[in-house]
Amino acid sequence: MFNLDQILSRYNPVTGELAGAKSTERYLADLRGCFANATAYEEALAAGNPLLYRVGSVEPAADEGDLHYGVGCIMPGKIGDEYHLTKGHLHAWRPAAEFYFGLSGEGVMLLEDEATGESRLVPLRPHHAVYVPGRTAHRTMNTGTAPLTYLGVYPARAGHDYGAIAQRNFRCVVVERAGQPVMLARNQL
Repeated sequence: MFNLDQILSRYNPVTGELAGAKSTERYLADLRGCFANATAYEEALAAGNPLLYRVGSVEPAADEGDLHYGVGCIMPGKIGDEYHLTKGHLHAWRPAAEFYFGLSGEGVMLLEDEATGESRLVPLRPHHAVYVPGRTAHRTMNTGTAPLTYLGVYPARAGHDYGAIAQRNFRCVVVERAGQPVMLARNQL
């Protein structure tokens, strides 16, 4: 009935490597438009095109009620005073919620309600679980000095809508102020 490869996966909580999973890697050049400070972004890109994050995904089945999951790893660093971050997304099936579980490192998640625009900054650390409600855009940032790894679990039907974020971006950004992550309105920078 079940293929063992469909129901058992092995991951490394420190590196975020997920055995046998398809992997997506995002380099600095892939995140054009995500950072608020365009000058700092272009200067960083001129110095090189480092890997900012990777996500390994497991999609064992796609029937109603099935779950998919991914293990992500965001490298430490900043572009100007903005932390390394993911592109961020909404789910294509907007009602889909998601859980993120911190595995290693220090980070935060920026959550933005699609209807109201209300934004919230939530810590993501080992032994923390973050619930992302449906109809909520979410972006993850590494605020520490080591790789941030996490596990995300979502309905198989969820899908990813990166296009909505690419068109309008998030209303808020997360920057370092006095050594701490602070959420500011994008127009306050």
